[in-house]
Amino acid sequence: MTHAFTLDSDLRAVPCMLMRGGTSRGPFFLASDLPADIAARNRALLAAMGSPDPRQIDGLGGAHPLTSKAGIVTRGKPGQADLDFTFAQLQPANDTVDTTPNCGNMLAAVLPFALESGLLAAEGDVTRARVLTRNTGMLCDITMQTPGRRPRYAGDAHIDGVPGTAAPIVIDFLDTAGSVCSALLPTGNAIDTLAIRDPQTGEPLRVAATLIDNGMPMVLLRAADLQRTAYESVAELNADSALKAVIEALRLVAGERMGLGNVSAKSYPKMCLIAPPRDAAASIATRCFIPRVCHEAIGVLAAITVGTACVLPGTVAAGVAVLRGAGPVHTISVAHPTGEFTVELETDPARPGSIVRSALVRTARPIMRGEVLIPASAWPLP
Repeated sequence: MTHAFTLDSDLRAVPCMLMRGGTSRGPFFLASDLPADIAARNRALLAAMGSPDPRQIDGLGGAHPLTSKAGIVTRGKPGQADLDFTFAQLQPANDTVDTTPNCGNMLAAVLPFALESGLLAAEGDVTRARVLTRNTGMLCDITMQTPGRRPRYAGDAHIDGVPGTAAPIVIDFLDTAGSVCSALLPTGNAIDTLAIRDPQTGEPLRVAATLIDNGMPMVLLRAADLQRTAYESVAELNADSALKAVIEALRLVAGERMGLGNVSAKSYPKMCLIAPPRDAAASIATRCFIPRVCHEAIGVLAAITVGTACVLPGTVAAGVAVLRGAGPVHTISVAHPTGEFTVELETDPARPGSIVRSALVRTARPIMRGEVLIPASAWPLP
């Protein structure tokens, strides 16, 4: 027996589906169920998530950037894409709604959501859809299992950072270079020197960095250059106020160099410490910040961008990453605090420094479907 809830109050009910995509989680909405006006839409999203509040106690948010995300999906333009996806990054403690970066983890949930919500019909035992991420204009093909024309979520694929196993969802990125910046290497250099004054000591500090964007604007730093190892625990790095102050100062300088302007209120570029891998099977060790909190794992597009730096000549990853095989298809295992993330990159020997394909496996599933109730003050009732 099921129970149908009724609502007769000053709260507004907004249909949504709570989805896990990779190692992220958040509500997904049909674009038609949200205000068309962007400012009004953002107010509705903030109310749904319970931001700004560090605990997000009055909404769906999980008090962490990885669980303070939302997805908005609609049908794509014929001849261009099957689905259009807008990713929204919210923060627990402030009132920003950032729709400029991509999120490869939440992207993994787009096709399952579209099938569950009726935007698309399953094609057969396997369903493939082309998705346009509106944030940056990025195109990708997403494939999932749909035996009997029904989405399958159980399976044997495991991704570090998510308990258990699930059915694989394969994402083939078609063109991620310069997703937010002007180019894969926005300064035109494989290595730049960032000069700051240490925020605590006032001493001048010069650090070699690779400023790169293959789906996610990132600043890669050799951990040893900051007297760290990139093997520290997440708790250690989050408690390291001296390091975080230096990293933020470097991020502000890098943002200007990358053509992103003042990034003090933006969630990108992401900062990443790199080091030689400790695991013999890995290619590189990482500790990423998103942007001021150490990530328990690594984002999808962050892993692709780090992997890209591993295969490009002359970056800070040269002499740090361990590569196996000569390509043009490179399998890069990116180690992170809770495991590893494998990405596949294909280069074009005729065009040195080019990446022609990026692919990976994620998992995703719906967690709850229904309506999120938000105060009418955030989106007045009709």
